[in-house]
Amino acid sequence: MNDNNSLDPKGTMLEFGYREELKRSLTFSDLLIYGIIFMVPIAPFAIYGYVASISNGMVALVYLFGMVGMFFTALSYSHLSKVFPIAGSIYSYAQRGINEDIGFFAGWLILLDYILIPALLYLVSATALHNMFPFLPKAIWLLVFLSFNTVINILGIEITAKTNKIIVFLEFTVLLVFIAVGLFAISTHINNAQFSILPLYNSNKFSISLITSATSIAVLSFIGFDAISTLTEEVKGQKTAVGKAILISIPVVGIMFIVQTWIAALIVPDYTSFKHIDSAFFEIAQIAGGNWLKGIMSIATALAWGIANALVAQAAISRILFSMARDRKLPSILAKIHPKYQTPYISTILSALITLTIILSGTTIDDLASLVNFGALSSFLILHLTVINYFIIRKKSKEFFNHLILPLVGLFIILYVWMNLGTLAKELGFIWVTIGIIYMIVMRLLNKEGFINKNNS
Repeated sequence: MNDNNSLDPKGTMLEFGYREELKRSLTFSDLLIYGIIFMVPIAPFAIYGYVASISNGMVALVYLFGMVGMFFTALSYSHLSKVFPIAGSIYSYAQRGINEDIGFFAGWLILLDYILIPALLYLVSATALHNMFPFLPKAIWLLVFLSFNTVINILGIEITAKTNKIIVFLEFTVLLVFIAVGLFAISTHINNAQFSILPLYNSNKFSISLITSATSIAVLSFIGFDAISTLTEEVKGQKTAVGKAILISIPVVGIMFIVQTWIAALIVPDYTSFKHIDSAFFEIAQIAGGNWLKGIMSIATALAWGIANALVAQAAISRILFSMARDRKLPSILAKIHPKYQTPYISTILSALITLTIILSGTTIDDLASLVNFGALSSFLILHLTVINYFIIRKKSKEFFNHLILPLVGLFIILYVWMNLGTLAKELGFIWVTIGIIYMIVMRLLNKEGFINKNNS
């Protein structure tokens, strides 16, 4: 007999009108590692220069602000993952917590996030490796990363989880090496470095609008914790595992971000002195430890973004596509499960083809990053509203602190950061929303079965 926290897979899936199709093999530690990998423990390496220049050097404060903001969003994910333990993430939550149409747009927005993330990651990685090995064209690296990740994801989530454990160990090792070398550099006053609180707070340069503007870029490092919820139907054991993994992943990775950027800012306090803003962190590594440290960090960044992060990103988008196709919001072929590996292989292959198309179109890294943030932050706004609507309005919950106050705090933080997104991000984002509206109207006019109302829980 199961206790209240135990999963009853068949009963759970039947309750929501689905069959048990995906293989349940993931544990809490697998989910936690998955979320950490997606956020990339060394993510600030790649965007440090941009965050430092916008925040006037208060990079650690930016990541602290981002961590707090994302934690409130993680709380909302945790609440909804318990009552809707199915794949689909914010799409499934909003669909059942508000209504079908809002659910569709939540899924449409998160698709923008997840579809573009792999392309962004591959471009960053290929560019980094091309700079180190200019005799090899970017296209070679792109095809290697894309092919490797697609095969791994089709073979099964267990293979992905095992690969994640190896990669996260290597990332932690590189990060610890940088921290150790960095602290030694500060203690020996290399480049006149000395301990200071200025990277966390500089009263002479502080501005809340300045910090939130920088956070709208740094938040890219945090995006990915929500992908844990896309694996709900592949979890064995406790049904609270998804929520716990989401909540723990944010402070774990956030503290790593704060420590590494604080050390970096102390080694080179003049954030205007970098030769190239996109390689600022690697310049810091060279000052602290020499060319060997710069080389290790460059390769680690390329592999972390191109394999580790892209691997889990592709797994996440395939589950979103699978979930929406299962509900006939997208072509039903995307819901096909591999007979041997029990993975949504058609969705996985499609996501790879979309990524390849985006890369070949010549889209820039800046454009991709802007659109990723628009999709993620917009869907987070819907997430908080879903918690309030489902628990307070529909279920008449009396837990006002958990189901009203905390979601409202998260909502206003995300909204404030969203407002500081660049103009291009908003323009392109609203074009995506318009396409979604047209798609929904066409589906209804053609009398498709994609918007049949389901019984809400």
